[in-house]
Amino acid sequence: MKQKLPFRGWYYFRMGWSTYFAFIFAAINTMVVTYYLAIDNIPSLKDIFPTFFSYLIVTSLVGIPLLISVGYIHYKKSHAYSSEADITIESNPYYYKVPPGWWREVLMPMYELNIILLKKNLENEKLSDEELKKLEKLKKDFEILKKGGTVGTTKKFLVE
Repeated sequence: MKQKLPFRGWYYFRMGWSTYFAFIFAAINTMVVTYYLAIDNIPSLKDIFPTFFSYLIVTSLVGIPLLISVGYIHYKKSHAYSSEADITIESNPYYYKVPPGWWREVLMPMYELNIILLKKNLENEKLSDEELKKLEKLKKDFEILKKGGTVGTTKKFLVE
């Protein structure tokens, strides 16, 4: 965990920077620069936007719905988002292995036991004591999950 701490910090820094700081800073910067370097120096535009506040209101009323539409098109209508999702899937190891938590602690053992049960049922065999214990443990784990509890150990909820 300690060796991953710098990478986790870097990830959180990038998320905070790109989602909050850079977005707000860029929006304010764009408004100020376009108004004071362009609109303030062009008399016909100065007639339309006599103050920075009027420019801010009109730009917000037009820009916010426009950017919402662009975001919608990006996610729903273009191939850009599906390409991003493909890359995320390709780079996420848990699409190719069982993630920790209830998948590893409950579902995978249940699937394994289901295969054993099916095989034994088809061959008319009885369950061993060990298999019966596994089955009972899985039943208890399912009850815990059904009630909203956690099973196994995770980094967030260290249960021992």
